[in-house]
Amino acid sequence: MWKLKIAEGNGPYLYSTNNYTGRQIWEFDPTAGTPEERAAVEKAQEEYKKVFKKDRARALPCADLLMRMQFKKEHKNIDLSIPPVRLGEKEEVTYEVATTALRKAVRLNRAIQARDGHWAAENAGPMFFTPPLLIILHISGAINTVLTAEHRKELMRYIYLHQNDDGGWGFYIEGHSTMIGSALSYIALRLLGEGPDGGEGGAMTKARKWILDNGGATGIPSWGKTYLSVLGVYEWEGCNPLSPEFWLFPSFLPYHPAKMWCYCRTTYMPMSYLYGRKYHGPITDLVKSLRQEIHPKPYEEIDWNKARHECCKEDMYYQHTFIQDLLWDGLHYVSEPIMKLWPFNKIRERAIQKTVKYLRYQAETSRYMTIGCVEKSLQMMCWWAENPNGDEFKHHLARVPDYLWLAEDGMKMQSFGSQVWDTVLATQAIIASNMDDEFGDALKKAHFYIKESQIKENPAGDFMNMYRHFTKGAWTFSDQDMGWVVSDCTAESLKCLLLLSQMPPEVSGEKADTQRLYEAVNVLLYLQSPESGGFAIWEPPVPLPALQVLNPSELFADIVVETEHVECTASIIHALLAFKRLHPGHREKEIDVSVAKAIRFLEGRQWPNGAWYGYWGICFIYGTFFVLGGLASAGKTYNNCQAMRRGVEFLLSIQNEEGGWGESLESCPSMEYQPLEGNRTNLVQTSWAMMGLIHGGQAERDPTPLHRAAKLLINAQMDDGDFPQQEITGVYMKNCMLHYAQYRNIFPMWALGEYRKRVWPSSQKV
Repeated sequence: MWKLKIAEGNGPYLYSTNNYTGRQIWEFDPTAGTPEERAAVEKAQEEYKKVFKKDRARALPCADLLMRMQFKKEHKNIDLSIPPVRLGEKEEVTYEVATTALRKAVRLNRAIQARDGHWAAENAGPMFFTPPLLIILHISGAINTVLTAEHRKELMRYIYLHQNDDGGWGFYIEGHSTMIGSALSYIALRLLGEGPDGGEGGAMTKARKWILDNGGATGIPSWGKTYLSVLGVYEWEGCNPLSPEFWLFPSFLPYHPAKMWCYCRTTYMPMSYLYGRKYHGPITDLVKSLRQEIHPKPYEEIDWNKARHECCKEDMYYQHTFIQDLLWDGLHYVSEPIMKLWPFNKIRERAIQKTVKYLRYQAETSRYMTIGCVEKSLQMMCWWAENPNGDEFKHHLARVPDYLWLAEDGMKMQSFGSQVWDTVLATQAIIASNMDDEFGDALKKAHFYIKESQIKENPAGDFMNMYRHFTKGAWTFSDQDMGWVVSDCTAESLKCLLLLSQMPPEVSGEKADTQRLYEAVNVLLYLQSPESGGFAIWEPPVPLPALQVLNPSELFADIVVETEHVECTASIIHALLAFKRLHPGHREKEIDVSVAKAIRFLEGRQWPNGAWYGYWGICFIYGTFFVLGGLASAGKTYNNCQAMRRGVEFLLSIQNEEGGWGESLESCPSMEYQPLEGNRTNLVQTSWAMMGLIHGGQAERDPTPLHRAAKLLINAQMDDGDFPQQEITGVYMKNCMLHYAQYRNIFPMWALGEYRKRVWPSSQKV
């Protein structure tokens, strides 16, 4: 039976900066579990499969049931048996009813908290995350040592369960079939040992048919071309040049890679190494067979030069510009032939060695976690190509378990984990309940985790020369070892520490050192754009929007340079003002100026319909929820701020007939608000809308829309206090959806807490 291990780690190739706090890895123990527990796991798996088979068009993300089963058992002292409340059509929500539902939600959240204080959860969904990892494990021969038979079974379960009716796979689990999802998933299954005609109901045959019917794997987008070239089922001549010589350019140039958005930089750096080396794995019988299976014509007859610009229409989101194609053609026809000749090949070798230097620095300063799963697999490919016997590859292998997440729909590679983000949201939601008698040790544990997860030092050495920025005082998205700043995680963590510092130590534990708070503020102020007033996520914004025309990806928008976002700007406004109220002596005037500029940025980013476009959640509801909260923290109200009024009116205008809210993921790529099909309700989005309205003073003005929404949440609550898993609600870079499995229990609890507090203020404890 599988078990989730928390805050554990040992071995010569594994090390941590905070004793592995926040680490979460799944391990299989054949002797673990009672017959009843094993039966419960099998039932959850079968139920998911049954629902999926019944209606794949409505197949939902996993409910993370395996983790919840384990943690609820470990916290069996927490009573989850309070009967749920069910309100009839004519019945209204009362303070007592809201209190019961909220109490159940708080207990459930306490019951699924990990022992080190964080909330563990899946953070996955894209179908292109796992296959590159399997490719490098296959090439290196580590696939049968790193992955047990149980791993392989669960990885195959996940891929098969998210196959579409037409035989293909989407870019993400709820998406239409694409070439990158289909070709990579098909190859992943073959590498895991599946035969070309295997799978239930001829699944592999159907998958291959989809690939061939849609033009074959030469139509895979550019990222996929790189992965297939490394495996050896595609030729590097069919890839547009990713010249490592760019890393030799002086960094003052406006188009130097150092100015790229960090995810773009850390993706294309290892890709440029692989391209420069033209590396591929051994051409085994399996590779030769795959060459015949995924291409509609004989491999040796493929026109690789023509294939460079091919992209399946089902994958295309960002059309390359004429300038981009012109640049690539120039490199392909002029630069690349020259680089093969002496003495120019010496320049290439120098460029490759410079990328190795940066790859090593990035790996070491992230404890071999890297910035995320895309870079992780690419780095592993590079280190295997550079030195198969080197320690770097062994260090990387030791961190593979950090990326593998298991749920009732199987095992998958996740982004890198959302430990900090989920924990700071859950902490604030529990505090918002005002149920001191229900807190138990949850806030103490969360407080410990948040303090332990703050980055205490800057990256080693001359980090600015290594294209990094200072990190001391920040929080990451996952855990401290990963080491990359995330601005809204830092803001929400700071808010938690400020809230917890005002609570009795017997409830919340020891206060954070004030200097740590100052360091967090320093990070936040550093990430503001002096031009726009908005805040970026990872690094200071780069005011070179024209560079977006060089976007090399067909799958994402806005990936070339770091830009500002409304959600993190709103979070930071709230955090800075909360800090200033409690610690007025630190950079007070700078905070005032910063907040004023940030408010102007938010007001300027409001859409004609009154909403704000969210980049990291779906989408207009998510962005509007955050911005209304940020503006409210700055004293803006429905009466004194037109932007607040318009935001509130937008949310009220899209409330559905039953009193809830539901927004389609199609809003994100289209950048136009679209309700869910049938105008149905999503409970997480309903919670966001409720809190947005509460920030806008709706409880005091007319609580009727809130009563209707709260009734939906209360009636949907499950017996144990949880809420049902519905549609995916996360997104990044406009076109790729991401599953946040904790959202469904955090946000309804938070919304009910704020609702109860604001609608019945006189009933709250003084």
